[in-house]
Amino acid sequence: MLSDIEIAQRAKMEPIEKIAEKIGLSPDEIEKYGNYKAKIPLSVFGRLQGKERGKLVLVTAINPTPLGEGKTTVSIGLSMALNRRGVKSIVTLREPSLGPVFGIKGGAAGGGYSQVVPMEDINLHFTGDFHAVTSANNLLSAMIDNHIHQRLQPYLDSRTVLWKRTIDMNDRALRQVVVALGGKVNGFPREDGFNITPASEVMAILGLALGYADLKERLGNILVGFDFERNPVYARDIKAHRAMAALLKDAIKPNLVQTLENTPAIIHTGPFANIAHGTNSILATQMAMALSDVTVTEAGFGADLGAEKFLNIVSQIGGFHPHAVVIVATIKALKYHGGVPKDKVKEPDVEAMVRGFPNLQKHIENIRKFGLPAIVAINRFPTDTDEEIRALEELLEKEGVRYSLVEVFAKGSEGGLDLADKVMDALEKEKPDYRPLYTKDMPLEEKIEIIAREIYGADGVEYSPKALRQLRQYKKLGFDDAYICMAKTQYSLSDDPKKLGRPTGFKINVREVELAAGARFVIPITGDIMRMPGLPKEPQAYRIDIDEEGRISGLM
Repeated sequence: MLSDIEIAQRAKMEPIEKIAEKIGLSPDEIEKYGNYKAKIPLSVFGRLQGKERGKLVLVTAINPTPLGEGKTTVSIGLSMALNRRGVKSIVTLREPSLGPVFGIKGGAAGGGYSQVVPMEDINLHFTGDFHAVTSANNLLSAMIDNHIHQRLQPYLDSRTVLWKRTIDMNDRALRQVVVALGGKVNGFPREDGFNITPASEVMAILGLALGYADLKERLGNILVGFDFERNPVYARDIKAHRAMAALLKDAIKPNLVQTLENTPAIIHTGPFANIAHGTNSILATQMAMALSDVTVTEAGFGADLGAEKFLNIVSQIGGFHPHAVVIVATIKALKYHGGVPKDKVKEPDVEAMVRGFPNLQKHIENIRKFGLPAIVAINRFPTDTDEEIRALEELLEKEGVRYSLVEVFAKGSEGGLDLADKVMDALEKEKPDYRPLYTKDMPLEEKIEIIAREIYGADGVEYSPKALRQLRQYKKLGFDDAYICMAKTQYSLSDDPKKLGRPTGFKINVREVELAAGARFVIPITGDIMRMPGLPKEPQAYRIDIDEEGRISGLM
């Protein structure tokens, strides 16, 4: 059996100009990065102005096992299947972070015969967007410390600096650090720390920006700290935002690649869904909708995270919404939620799968709360038994929801044709009645409460004294109209990763609240979630290698 990377390396890719031609882009409207990758300049929007947009399908999932449930694989396979059915489709995805690539995932470009290529490039550096975000973030950090060292106005109190440095790697040793040691010439020592690049506010801003002017304004609005009179100091106050925007000149342009079946894919930005908003860029989605009949896009982790943020935040800012939502479910994840240890989920157990079904049931209910039709994609694994699949299908039939058995990993587009048909049936027969669960003019606490009760099924929210002080401060600064970007474990509907299935009788515990003023987010941080992951005991980096011919192995 071939590995993911072996399948990808055997792919017959088409020149990127030909892929661009399939979606109506001329060679002059792409900026090539070699033969198989290209940037799409924002000037293309000028020609697409006023063009009718196609339909949008959002792919999300149930709460996953630690290895994920295959949303990216299903998203790619669905788009390929739609194209095979004669529907002009583009899949839009997030860019992989090097942290998970070398940590537990080993890659995030799909799997099996449902991948985007060149997968080595996409997983390792790609077109440099992540490095641009890292550089822009750390430029601001350098300018903050220089501002303090040079005693420039406004006088920034080093004890109040909120901004952290970033690196695109899982590195727990950098969560809390002290900078500027070594004497007067090195600046004023202070506590600092690192976030992983996908958790940087710069990444969120890049994903939400509607153009260069909006990008620059949002960067300028980043809250970096306070002066000695407790007045806020923003990135624009230390004159950092213009240079930061210059570093992001190319990173703001969406990236065009292809699938294994030579269908178009746009991949852009990479915020995590458990500690950021978890979707590809608004610009990429808008561009794909203008260039295709059906755009397939993915939101990270379970529907309680990425999909909630897409539907409450991205849709309101971007001015678009999905016309249907695909919820990816696996037999092994349902058994995991039914109480089976993760190392035993491949063993047959119909009863455990049935016990875990309420988790999927809750996600179906949540999508319907937004007024959108849901389709369940049963992502089949080789260990799934016919008895387990039939039991799940019977449960879904009782739920009155469309469902499809998907085998795109093993069969490519052929394994997604039934899902494509079910999606098209929903698009043609059901008119979405999209409605966000909150509007931004509601009070911050009310918005947080709505998410906790309606999406998670919590009995309410408990705040630490620190979190309450922070909320009062942000409201005083004029951010009561901010969107809510919850930072929460992906493994449970609650903030406790051990509470699997559909937990009840719990409250969401908010220990602190961060403000991403440029993104216009308030970020309640719940449970033990942190914004810099660590490597596992046996990281995937152990298995990644390169040979004398420059061929990569170990990506999966």
